[in-house]
Amino acid sequence: MRRRNNRRGKSKGKIVGILLFLLVAAAAAYVYTAPNFERVKPQIEGPDNMVWNRKDPLKIKITDNQALKDFEIVLSDGKNSIIVGKDTFSDKPKEKILSIKYPKSKTIDKNAKELKLEVTAHDSSFWNLLQGNSVKKIFNISVDSKRPNVNILSNSYSITQGGSALVVFQAYDENMDSLYVQVGKKKFKAQPYKKEGYYAALIAWPFQQKGFSAKVIAIDQAKNKRVANVPLYIKSRKYKVSWIRAKDKFIDGKITDLASSDPEYSDIEERLEKLKIINETMREKNEEVIHALGEKVSDEMFNEWKIKKFYPLKNSAIVAKFGDERHYYYKNKSNEVSASYHVGYDMASTKMADIKTSNPGTVVYANENGIYGNMPMIDHGLGLYTLYGHCSQLFVKEGDEIGTGEVIAKTGMTGLALGDHLHFGVLVQGVEVRPIEWLDQKWIEKNIDNVFKVANKIIDGK
Repeated sequence: MRRRNNRRGKSKGKIVGILLFLLVAAAAAYVYTAPNFERVKPQIEGPDNMVWNRKDPLKIKITDNQALKDFEIVLSDGKNSIIVGKDTFSDKPKEKILSIKYPKSKTIDKNAKELKLEVTAHDSSFWNLLQGNSVKKIFNISVDSKRPNVNILSNSYSITQGGSALVVFQAYDENMDSLYVQVGKKKFKAQPYKKEGYYAALIAWPFQQKGFSAKVIAIDQAKNKRVANVPLYIKSRKYKVSWIRAKDKFIDGKITDLASSDPEYSDIEERLEKLKIINETMREKNEEVIHALGEKVSDEMFNEWKIKKFYPLKNSAIVAKFGDERHYYYKNKSNEVSASYHVGYDMASTKMADIKTSNPGTVVYANENGIYGNMPMIDHGLGLYTLYGHCSQLFVKEGDEIGTGEVIAKTGMTGLALGDHLHFGVLVQGVEVRPIEWLDQKWIEKNIDNVFKVANKIIDGK
């Protein structure tokens, strides 16, 4: 009986042991896999080396895969330290942007040029004996409260609404972050010129923009900012407004042909809807292609930029001008059905006439482009581009280097053209500008060549 009882006792002991083992294993498995016991450390995001002007707060991002618990930020000048940020999160966020302000306390040496920022963060995990996971990161900070230096060397005397101008300037900062010429909402890129610290930029006044101001803006990595006004005499200009009757023949002809060539618009049957879609939606889509191509400016330093007047079509007549505001109506003027702007010159001579380049450049586009038909586009450097629309034939391809006087295409009536002609467009950093200026050698000499000459005397010290 005793043996039987011993056996039963041993069996019960084994069962209890197994149950305890399974219980411990289950608890361990739970601890190992439960979200509350996760072991992933928080992340602290920010550049290892930063520049600080001490006026604007520094921004540091901390994140966690589950929930953040708290953080602490310590600023040190190498000798003294001070806590500049500390908090516990009650809402347990997964992400937080920390804003660090320079302390008002005199603990940190105000003349210190190098600082260290130590950021520590914990998450809300029960791992590590309920202490959670932690992470620490040290950032090296250079103190810079000096604004960049900017000097305007020379610029065009004036700018006309819809026209172009040139500015050459000096800009320097050892921590320069961004540099551009601001015109309205548009930022014009400046290209390095002749020597380090010198720049040149072609700028434009969009013809639909009424007010104008141009400012060279330099911002360093510490967000110190310098603004220098470009002193240009402003010439406002009114552009022609035209009312054009949309005839059935035009809609059933060119408009329908363009609609049927694009699957996006081929199913539209209603006449007036079709006209509006092609004249506005397709036009906008085509011009987006042009603007994107024409925005690019090289980062390479250049020593000179020579440009001659453009003369793309021999013995041509101007049949439509730049900036025309066109309103299309059906049957009577009270029934306006579409509107658009003409952003180039229409030039006509003889049928399928040779189109020649007047200045060297690189072909950035040579293909069909909706309402513009077959269209080559050329980069002449410094952000100046020309385009040639409605061509019947193209003799160049993308990437070709073109010399002066080469035949690049023949005039035609592809795209939204009712007769054989050339649509000649000029862009400055993606903004359409008045072609008449670039067809005039005297304007080029006065507003481009002379500006470089004045700047060169200062840069070269002559």
